[in-house]
Amino acid sequence: MKNYLDFEKEIKALEQEVDGLKSPFGSEGISEVDTKKIKTTQQEINQKLEEIYSNLNSWQRTQVARHEDRPKANFYIKKIFSQFTLLSGDRYFGDDKSVIAGFGLIDKKSVLIIGQEKGEDLNSRIERNFGMMRPEGYRKCIRLMKLADRFQIPVISFIDTPGAYPGIGAEQRGQASAIANSIECCMSLKVPNISIIIGEGGSGGAIALASSNKVIMLENSIYSVISPEGCASILWRDPSKSLQAAEAMKLTAKDLLKLKIIDEVIPEPLGGAHRDPDIIAEDIKHSIIKNLKNFENYSKEEIYDHRKAKFLQIGRDQGFSKSSSLNDKGLSYQESSSRKIKLHLINNKYVYGGLGLVIIASLIAILS
Repeated sequence: MKNYLDFEKEIKALEQEVDGLKSPFGSEGISEVDTKKIKTTQQEINQKLEEIYSNLNSWQRTQVARHEDRPKANFYIKKIFSQFTLLSGDRYFGDDKSVIAGFGLIDKKSVLIIGQEKGEDLNSRIERNFGMMRPEGYRKCIRLMKLADRFQIPVISFIDTPGAYPGIGAEQRGQASAIANSIECCMSLKVPNISIIIGEGGSGGAIALASSNKVIMLENSIYSVISPEGCASILWRDPSKSLQAAEAMKLTAKDLLKLKIIDEVIPEPLGGAHRDPDIIAEDIKHSIIKNLKNFENYSKEEIYDHRKAKFLQIGRDQGFSKSSSLNDKGLSYQESSSRKIKLHLINNKYVYGGLGLVIIASLIAILS
Protein backbone atom coordinates (compact mmCIF):
# COMPACT_ATOMS: atom_id res chain seq x y z
CA MET A 1 0.00 0.00 0.00
CA LYS A 2 1.36 3.41 -1.05
CA ASN A 3 1.69 6.22 1.47
CA TYR A 4 0.86 9.79 0.48
CA LEU A 5 1.77 13.15 2.01
CA ASP A 6 -0.73 15.93 2.78
CA PHE A 7 0.08 17.86 -0.40
CA GLU A 8 -0.30 14.73 -2.60
CA LYS A 9 -4.08 14.28 -2.21
CA GLU A 10 -4.80 15.00 -5.89
CA ILE A 11 -2.13 12.51 -6.96
CA LYS A 12 -3.60 9.90 -4.61
CA ALA A 13 -7.06 10.30 -6.19
CA LEU A 14 -5.65 10.02 -9.72
CA GLU A 15 -3.54 6.95 -8.94
CA GLN A 16 -6.51 5.23 -7.33
CA GLU A 17 -8.44 6.00 -10.52
CA VAL A 18 -5.66 4.41 -12.63
CA ASP A 19 -5.66 1.29 -10.40
CA GLY A 20 -9.42 1.03 -10.91
CA LEU A 21 -9.06 1.38 -14.69
CA LYS A 22 -6.36 -1.31 -14.80
CA SER A 23 -8.60 -3.82 -13.09
CA PRO A 24 -10.80 -5.78 -15.56
CA PHE A 25 -13.31 -6.49 -12.76
CA GLY A 26 -15.65 -3.52 -12.47
CA SER A 27 -19.01 -3.09 -10.78
CA GLU A 28 -20.68 -4.69 -13.81
CA GLY A 29 -18.40 -7.73 -13.85
CA ILE A 30 -15.57 -8.33 -16.34
CA SER A 31 -15.06 -5.38 -18.66
CA GLU A 32 -12.54 -4.18 -21.24
CA VAL A 33 -9.55 -2.20 -19.93
CA ASP A 34 -9.58 1.38 -21.24
CA THR A 35 -5.89 1.84 -22.15
CA LYS A 36 -6.47 5.29 -23.65
CA LYS A 37 -8.02 6.58 -20.42
CA ILE A 38 -5.19 5.02 -18.41
CA LYS A 39 -2.57 6.77 -20.56
CA THR A 40 -4.36 10.14 -20.27
CA THR A 41 -4.69 9.84 -16.48
CA GLN A 42 -1.03 8.81 -16.14
CA GLN A 43 0.02 11.91 -18.08
CA GLU A 44 -2.13 13.98 -15.74
CA ILE A 45 -0.40 12.36 -12.74
CA ASN A 46 3.04 13.23 -14.18
CA GLN A 47 1.95 16.83 -14.77
CA LYS A 48 0.67 17.10 -11.19
CA LEU A 49 3.90 15.62 -9.83
CA GLU A 50 5.96 18.08 -11.90
CA GLU A 51 3.81 20.98 -10.72
CA ILE A 52 3.94 20.01 -7.03
CA TYR A 53 7.56 18.84 -6.75
CA SER A 54 9.02 21.80 -8.65
CA ASN A 55 7.51 24.17 -6.06
CA LEU A 56 8.11 22.40 -2.76
CA ASN A 57 8.86 24.59 0.25
CA SER A 58 11.41 23.61 2.91
CA TRP A 59 8.83 21.99 5.21
CA GLN A 60 7.39 19.90 2.36
CA ARG A 61 10.91 18.71 1.45
CA THR A 62 11.35 17.74 5.11
CA GLN A 63 8.19 15.64 4.82
CA VAL A 64 9.49 13.99 1.62
CA ALA A 65 12.84 13.26 3.36
CA ARG A 66 10.89 11.45 6.09
CA HIS A 67 8.56 9.61 3.70
CA GLU A 68 7.76 6.07 4.90
CA ASP A 69 8.38 4.56 1.46
CA ARG A 70 11.69 6.35 0.89
CA PRO A 71 14.57 3.90 0.19
CA LYS A 72 16.69 3.25 3.27
CA ALA A 73 20.40 2.52 3.70
CA ASN A 74 19.90 -1.26 3.62
CA PHE A 75 18.29 -1.00 0.16
CA TYR A 76 21.17 1.08 -1.24
CA ILE A 77 23.80 -1.24 0.24
CA LYS A 78 22.21 -4.26 -1.45
CA LYS A 79 21.77 -2.44 -4.79
CA ILE A 80 25.12 -0.63 -5.04
CA PHE A 81 27.69 -2.94 -3.43
CA SER A 82 28.64 -6.56 -3.96
CA GLN A 83 30.08 -9.12 -1.53
CA PHE A 84 28.98 -7.06 1.47
CA THR A 85 30.24 -8.51 4.77
CA LEU A 86 28.41 -7.29 7.86
CA LEU A 87 30.52 -6.52 10.94
CA SER A 88 29.04 -6.00 14.40
CA GLY A 89 29.88 -4.76 17.89
CA ASP A 90 31.99 -2.02 19.44
CA ARG A 91 34.08 -4.45 21.57
CA TYR A 92 32.99 -2.55 24.72
CA PHE A 93 29.24 -2.86 25.27
CA GLY A 94 27.33 -4.43 22.38
CA ASP A 95 25.99 -3.98 18.89
CA ASP A 96 23.78 -1.12 17.71
CA LYS A 97 21.20 -2.25 15.15
CA SER A 98 20.48 1.33 14.05
CA VAL A 99 23.69 1.36 12.02
CA ILE A 100 24.75 -1.21 9.40
CA ALA A 101 28.51 -1.46 8.84
CA GLY A 102 30.79 -3.74 6.89
CA PHE A 103 33.11 -4.11 3.93
CA GLY A 104 32.05 -4.57 0.32
CA LEU A 105 33.01 -3.99 -3.30
CA ILE A 106 32.09 -1.20 -5.70
CA ASP A 107 33.58 -1.13 -9.18
CA LYS A 108 35.80 -4.05 -8.03
CA LYS A 109 37.32 -1.91 -5.24
CA SER A 110 37.03 -2.54 -1.51
CA VAL A 111 35.21 0.06 0.59
CA LEU A 112 33.91 0.33 4.13
CA ILE A 113 30.16 0.95 4.10
CA ILE A 114 28.35 2.57 7.03
CA GLY A 115 24.59 3.11 6.83
CA GLN A 116 22.18 4.58 9.37
CA GLU A 117 19.08 2.40 9.04
CA LYS A 118 15.56 3.43 10.12
CA GLY A 119 13.79 0.18 9.22
CA GLU A 120 11.04 -0.72 6.75
CA ASP A 121 8.09 -1.64 8.98
CA LEU A 122 7.04 -1.17 12.62
CA ASN A 123 8.96 -4.15 13.99
CA SER A 124 12.19 -3.34 12.12
CA ARG A 125 11.88 0.34 13.05
CA ILE A 126 11.67 -0.55 16.73
CA GLU A 127 14.64 -2.91 16.33
CA ARG A 128 16.62 -0.21 14.48
CA ASN A 129 15.55 2.44 17.03
CA PHE A 130 14.22 4.57 14.14
CA GLY A 131 17.78 5.24 12.96
CA MET A 132 18.83 6.94 16.23
CA MET A 133 22.29 5.66 17.09
CA ARG A 134 23.54 4.90 20.60
CA PRO A 135 27.17 5.29 21.83
CA GLU A 136 27.99 1.68 20.92
CA GLY A 137 26.94 2.44 17.33
CA TYR A 138 29.39 5.33 17.02
CA ARG A 139 32.13 3.29 18.69
CA LYS A 140 31.50 0.46 16.22
CA CYS A 141 31.92 2.94 13.36
CA ILE A 142 35.11 4.36 14.90
CA ARG A 143 36.54 0.84 15.23
CA LEU A 144 35.81 0.02 11.61
CA MET A 145 36.97 3.40 10.25
CA LYS A 146 40.33 2.94 11.98
CA LEU A 147 40.54 -0.54 10.48
CA ALA A 148 39.77 0.85 7.01
CA ASP A 149 42.38 3.59 7.50
CA ARG A 150 45.02 1.03 8.42
CA PHE A 151 44.41 -0.94 5.21
CA GLN A 152 43.87 2.14 2.99
CA ILE A 153 40.21 1.37 2.25
CA PRO A 154 37.87 4.31 1.43
CA VAL A 155 34.81 4.93 3.63
CA ILE A 156 31.26 5.40 2.29
CA SER A 157 28.54 6.60 4.71
CA PHE A 158 24.77 6.73 4.20
CA ILE A 159 23.20 9.32 6.50
CA ASP A 160 19.55 9.00 7.51
CA THR A 161 18.75 9.86 11.12
CA PRO A 162 16.56 12.29 13.06
CA GLY A 163 19.47 12.57 15.52
CA ALA A 164 21.45 10.62 18.08
CA TYR A 165 19.38 8.70 20.65
CA PRO A 166 18.73 10.98 23.69
CA GLY A 167 17.86 8.22 26.20
CA ILE A 168 19.22 8.05 29.75
CA GLY A 169 21.13 4.84 29.05
CA ALA A 170 22.83 6.39 26.02
CA GLU A 171 23.85 9.45 28.04
CA GLN A 172 25.17 7.26 30.86
CA ARG A 173 27.32 5.36 28.35
CA GLY A 174 28.85 8.58 26.98
CA GLN A 175 26.76 9.66 23.99
CA ALA A 176 28.39 13.11 23.68
CA SER A 177 31.96 11.82 23.81
CA ALA A 178 31.12 9.02 21.36
CA ILE A 179 29.82 11.58 18.82
CA ALA A 180 32.85 13.84 19.38
CA ASN A 181 35.25 10.92 18.95
CA SER A 182 33.45 9.86 15.78
CA ILE A 183 33.84 13.36 14.30
CA GLU A 184 37.52 13.37 15.28
CA CYS A 185 38.02 9.95 13.69
CA CYS A 186 36.32 11.02 10.43
CA MET A 187 38.45 14.18 10.23
CA SER A 188 41.72 12.35 10.94
CA LEU A 189 41.35 9.63 8.28
CA LYS A 190 44.06 9.41 5.61
CA VAL A 191 41.69 7.69 3.18
CA PRO A 192 38.85 9.33 1.20
CA ASN A 193 35.49 9.32 2.96
CA ILE A 194 32.24 10.15 1.16
CA SER A 195 28.90 10.76 2.86
CA ILE A 196 25.53 10.60 1.13
CA ILE A 197 22.54 12.11 2.94
CA ILE A 198 19.64 9.97 1.71
CA GLY A 199 16.87 11.24 4.00
CA GLU A 200 17.21 13.14 7.26
CA GLY A 201 20.59 14.45 8.34
CA GLY A 202 19.74 15.47 11.87
CA SER A 203 22.00 17.11 14.45
CA GLY A 204 25.27 15.66 15.74
CA GLY A 205 23.95 12.19 14.99
CA ALA A 206 24.47 12.96 11.30
CA ILE A 207 27.65 15.03 11.37
CA ALA A 208 29.35 12.33 13.45
CA LEU A 209 29.54 10.31 10.21
CA ALA A 210 29.32 13.15 7.66
CA SER A 211 32.64 14.88 8.40
CA SER A 212 33.87 13.80 4.99
CA ASN A 213 35.90 14.82 1.96
CA LYS A 214 32.68 14.87 -0.03
CA VAL A 215 29.20 15.43 1.39
CA ILE A 216 26.49 14.58 -1.15
CA MET A 217 22.74 15.07 -0.72
CA LEU A 218 19.76 13.68 -2.54
CA GLU A 219 17.53 16.43 -3.93
CA ASN A 220 14.77 15.98 -1.34
CA SER A 221 16.92 15.19 1.69
CA ILE A 222 17.60 17.61 4.57
CA TYR A 223 20.66 18.39 6.71
CA SER A 224 20.39 20.52 9.84
CA VAL A 225 21.56 21.02 13.40
CA ILE A 226 18.03 20.47 14.74
CA SER A 227 14.63 19.43 13.41
CA PRO A 228 12.23 22.20 12.26
CA GLU A 229 9.80 21.21 15.04
CA GLY A 230 12.57 21.45 17.65
CA CYS A 231 13.69 24.82 16.31
CA ALA A 232 10.10 26.16 16.34
CA SER A 233 9.62 24.94 19.92
CA ILE A 234 12.77 26.74 21.10
CA LEU A 235 12.35 30.03 19.18
CA TRP A 236 8.56 30.49 19.18
CA ARG A 237 7.42 27.97 21.83
CA ASP A 238 5.14 26.68 19.08
CA PRO A 239 5.89 23.45 17.13
CA SER A 240 3.21 24.40 14.57
CA LYS A 241 5.59 27.06 13.19
CA SER A 242 7.71 24.34 11.56
CA LEU A 243 7.36 25.92 8.10
CA GLN A 244 8.89 29.22 9.23
CA ALA A 245 11.64 27.32 11.06
CA ALA A 246 12.42 25.12 8.05
CA GLU A 247 12.66 28.15 5.74
CA ALA A 248 14.93 30.03 8.18
CA MET A 249 17.23 27.06 8.80
CA LYS A 250 18.26 26.61 5.13
CA LEU A 251 18.21 22.83 5.49
CA THR A 252 17.47 21.81 1.89
CA ALA A 253 20.08 20.47 -0.56
CA LYS A 254 19.72 23.53 -2.82
CA ASP A 255 20.34 26.00 0.03
CA LEU A 256 23.25 24.04 1.48
CA LEU A 257 24.96 23.72 -1.90
CA LYS A 258 24.68 27.50 -2.32
CA LEU A 259 26.23 27.97 1.15
CA LYS A 260 29.00 25.46 0.23
CA ILE A 261 28.16 23.22 3.19
CA ILE A 262 27.78 20.27 0.81
CA ASP A 263 29.54 19.41 -2.45
CA GLU A 264 26.94 17.83 -4.72
CA VAL A 265 23.19 17.31 -5.15
CA ILE A 266 21.86 14.16 -6.84
CA PRO A 267 18.53 14.83 -8.62
CA GLU A 268 15.67 12.51 -7.67
CA PRO A 269 13.09 10.94 -10.00
CA LEU A 270 9.85 12.86 -10.46
CA GLY A 271 7.86 12.56 -7.23
CA GLY A 272 10.82 11.60 -5.03
CA ALA A 273 13.29 8.73 -4.63
CA HIS A 274 10.55 6.36 -3.42
CA ARG A 275 8.84 6.43 -6.84
CA ASP A 276 11.83 4.90 -8.64
CA PRO A 277 14.38 3.53 -6.13
CA ASP A 278 16.41 1.63 -8.75
CA ILE A 279 17.21 4.79 -10.75
CA ILE A 280 18.31 6.77 -7.69
CA ALA A 281 20.46 3.82 -6.52
CA GLU A 282 22.20 3.78 -9.91
CA ASP A 283 22.79 7.55 -9.76
CA ILE A 284 24.29 7.27 -6.27
CA LYS A 285 26.57 4.46 -7.46
CA HIS A 286 27.86 6.58 -10.37
CA SER A 287 28.47 9.52 -8.01
CA ILE A 288 30.45 7.36 -5.54
CA ILE A 289 32.62 5.87 -8.31
CA LYS A 290 33.23 9.31 -9.83
CA ASN A 291 34.27 10.84 -6.49
CA LEU A 292 36.51 7.92 -5.55
CA LYS A 293 38.30 8.26 -8.89
CA ASN A 294 38.95 11.95 -8.14
CA PHE A 295 40.99 10.92 -5.08
CA GLU A 296 42.99 8.13 -6.75
CA ASN A 297 46.07 10.31 -7.30
CA TYR A 298 45.93 12.01 -3.89
CA SER A 299 48.51 11.13 -1.25
CA LYS A 300 47.49 10.43 2.36
CA GLU A 301 48.43 13.96 3.44
CA GLU A 302 46.61 15.53 0.50
CA ILE A 303 43.41 13.65 1.36
CA TYR A 304 43.67 14.79 4.98
CA ASP A 305 44.40 18.41 3.99
CA HIS A 306 41.56 18.41 1.45
CA ARG A 307 39.06 17.45 4.16
CA LYS A 308 40.49 19.91 6.67
CA ALA A 309 40.48 22.79 4.19
CA LYS A 310 36.91 21.96 3.13
CA PHE A 311 35.53 22.42 6.64
CA LEU A 312 37.72 25.43 7.46
CA GLN A 313 36.45 27.07 4.28
CA ILE A 314 32.79 27.01 5.36
CA GLY A 315 31.65 30.58 5.99
CA ARG A 316 34.82 32.09 4.47
CA ASP A 317 35.70 33.41 1.02
CA GLN A 318 38.60 31.23 -0.02
CA GLY A 319 39.22 29.16 3.10
CA PHE A 320 42.57 27.63 3.98
CA SER A 321 45.19 26.09 1.70
CA LYS A 322 48.53 24.38 1.99
CA SER A 323 51.47 26.79 2.05
CA SER A 324 53.94 26.52 -0.84
CA SER A 325 56.83 27.23 1.53
CA LEU A 326 58.77 24.20 2.72
CA ASN A 327 59.30 25.87 6.11
CA ASP A 328 55.56 26.36 6.74
CA LYS A 329 53.54 23.48 8.09
CA GLY A 330 49.77 23.06 8.15
CA LEU A 331 47.25 25.29 6.41
CA SER A 332 47.22 29.06 5.93
CA TYR A 333 44.19 31.26 5.36
CA GLN A 334 43.68 32.54 1.80
CA GLU A 335 41.70 35.77 1.40
CA SER A 336 40.07 36.75 -1.88
CA SER A 337 41.42 39.78 -3.81
CA SER A 338 38.11 41.64 -3.47
CA ARG A 339 38.16 41.18 0.31
CA LYS A 340 41.80 42.38 0.50
CA ILE A 341 40.89 45.54 -1.46
CA LYS A 342 37.82 46.13 0.72
CA LEU A 343 39.84 45.77 3.94
CA HIS A 344 42.56 48.07 2.59
CA LEU A 345 39.98 50.78 1.78
CA ILE A 346 38.37 50.45 5.22
CA ASN A 347 41.72 50.69 7.03
CA ASN A 348 42.81 53.73 5.00
CA LYS A 349 39.45 55.47 4.62
CA TYR A 350 40.65 58.75 6.19
CA VAL A 351 43.70 58.93 3.91
CA TYR A 352 41.61 58.34 0.79
CA GLY A 353 38.91 60.68 2.10
CA GLY A 354 41.48 63.46 2.57
CA LEU A 355 42.94 62.87 -0.89
CA GLY A 356 39.45 63.04 -2.35
CA LEU A 357 38.78 66.40 -0.71
CA VAL A 358 42.12 67.79 -1.95
CA ILE A 359 41.32 66.66 -5.51
CA ILE A 360 37.82 68.21 -5.37
CA ALA A 361 39.23 71.47 -3.96
CA SER A 362 41.89 71.56 -6.69
CA LEU A 363 39.26 71.01 -9.43
CA ILE A 364 37.09 73.82 -8.02
CA ALA A 365 40.10 76.19 -7.93
CA ILE A 366 41.06 75.37 -11.54
CA LEU A 367 37.50 75.76 -12.84
CA SER A 368 36.94 79.05 -11.00
